[in-house]
Amino acid sequence: MVELPPVVARMWGREHSSRRGPKPRLDLATITAAAIEIADTEGLAGLSMSSVAAQVGVAPMALYRYVGSKDELLTVMSDSAVPSPPEQGELPWRDYLAVWTRANRDFLLSRPWLLSLQGLTPPMGPRRLYWLDRLLDALGDTTLDDGEKFNVATALTGYALTDATLVHATKAAGQELAAAGVKGATDYGEVLAEVLDPATYPVLSAMMRSGLLKESEGWTEDADFLFGLNLLLDGIEALMARRAGRPE
Repeated sequence: MVELPPVVARMWGREHSSRRGPKPRLDLATITAAAIEIADTEGLAGLSMSSVAAQVGVAPMALYRYVGSKDELLTVMSDSAVPSPPEQGELPWRDYLAVWTRANRDFLLSRPWLLSLQGLTPPMGPRRLYWLDRLLDALGDTTLDDGEKFNVATALTGYALTDATLVHATKAAGQELAAAGVKGATDYGEVLAEVLDPATYPVLSAMMRSGLLKESEGWTEDADFLFGLNLLLDGIEALMARRAGRPE
């Protein structure tokens, strides 16, 4: 039997603890909540074992009784900061996967510091694994096998993370570009139309010169997210049709 890594055992309440001695002043939940509060306010740049210790009113060394390192703390935070997944209710599988993916993207955008943590390790905590379980459950009665269902979850999780990262980065870059007079995708398209040499970039140049982005509002639009999401869902539906032997 594989021995659980200490941080995983802590997240699941499976770590052996001694009954002897005084009752501890702290617990992992209190420490994690304090760390999340700091990250929400200051980002990960403001997070350290010292800052967390100050937040909960103990010496930094006192934290190591509950969490072995800052990296372990980040692992716990990346799970504890995740909200509950949406309920499926009566939604068909496709509608639920769309709601699930949007909710996944939105909670990442609500806490941008999670963007640098979510892709580092596979989900091992109770909250992130519950998200995975709910998506797999929604695919339960489909024609996909278990491996395909798991790969669907991986693809949609990756799409939510990629889109949230893009939206966040674009927003940050947009604030800098605004100072130079480039206030959104429309202005960006005009800049590209000016600088692109049609001889070197024939296709992209033609698109920008045709005003491809002229109707855009801001830097990103919900239609862009839905376009990519529907491509993925259409592919999943086509795979189900092939498994069932139906015309796609």
